[in-house]
Amino acid sequence: MKVEALQYGDRKVYSVAAFNRGVADWLTRLPSVWVVGEITELRRHARWQSVFFTLKDPSDGACLGVTILRSRFDALRLDLADGDRVHVLGRPDLYEARGDFRLRALSIERWGLGDHLAALERLKRKLADEGLFAPERKRALPRLPRRVGLVTGNDAAAKRDVLTTIRSRFPAARVLVAETYVQGPLAAQAIVDALDELCSAPEVDVIVLARGGGSFEDLLPFSDERLVRAVASCSVPTVSAVGHEQDTPLCDLAADARASTPTAAGRLVVPDVTELQERLDRSRAGLERGARRALDRGRQRIEQLHEQLRRAPALMVERKRARLEHAAGRLRALSPRSTLERGYAIVRGEEGIVRTVSTVTAGDTLEVEVADGRFGARAE
Repeated sequence: MKVEALQYGDRKVYSVAAFNRGVADWLTRLPSVWVVGEITELRRHARWQSVFFTLKDPSDGACLGVTILRSRFDALRLDLADGDRVHVLGRPDLYEARGDFRLRALSIERWGLGDHLAALERLKRKLADEGLFAPERKRALPRLPRRVGLVTGNDAAAKRDVLTTIRSRFPAARVLVAETYVQGPLAAQAIVDALDELCSAPEVDVIVLARGGGSFEDLLPFSDERLVRAVASCSVPTVSAVGHEQDTPLCDLAADARASTPTAAGRLVVPDVTELQERLDRSRAGLERGARRALDRGRQRIEQLHEQLRRAPALMVERKRARLEHAAGRLRALSPRSTLERGYAIVRGEEGIVRTVSTVTAGDTLEVEVADGRFGARAE
């Protein structure tokens, strides 16, 4: 809406609404800026769409009102409180109805967070160049670990979540817990020492690093170079379960597996005993069916062999009889008697069988053999 002035004599006079509207329109042309200060008078309510607080300059007490959408504020998960020093990215804004000047925040970071992020990004590139995050160096987790190592904080919810999940899924699992600092300046080295202790423990086949959610600063120890290198060089496979799903400390990249939550880590390191039992039952049933089929095939084979053995003597006798009859037939066909039965005769003289007429003279006594007997004769 165009801002117009009222003409009052030789003056241009603006109404309060028009003045505020004009100033608000001019402020929208200004760029987004970062402002640093301490949070005071932080106010939020479940029914409010925005969160309100005041930025105070600790050097001279100058104050600036700030407003940010509640959904955006909650998504940042900074757990801010009065007295925290922050960087706020926002645009100048004027609430026209009351002439209330504020900074409309677009994002908030804790003081010094930008330096931390830049340092982490440099460390990330350095370790990646060394191959610590390479997929090919990731090891497979053991299917049935003899012992599970757990590095976590004392009385931490993360420890409870991991142990509850492991015991519910595989009650027989053995877990060796190493409790240590998981935040603060001493945490990184303490976690490295706990990790080394579990690596040297007997029968530990997998180690879980577990910590619940927290602010960016709370999770910084899990991006410490000493810890990242210790995770990468660990002699047994490691699972990183630090923070929530959207948190990605550098140890997540160096570990052999990453779990979005400690509960998910418990599901990764041990099998579900119910599913395992069902799989064993299916395998047992398959082996039983296979053995039964093999037994049935063997029984059928034995029965076939038995039948063949039972029939073998008769078949052999039959084959011998057939061969004998065949030989007898051939002998009968070659026998002189078969020739005699067809009407031929054998004539014998004094010197044996008469084969030619020249061997016989008139008056010789002959013997004639026919099919059914013999009789004498005299040659003429």
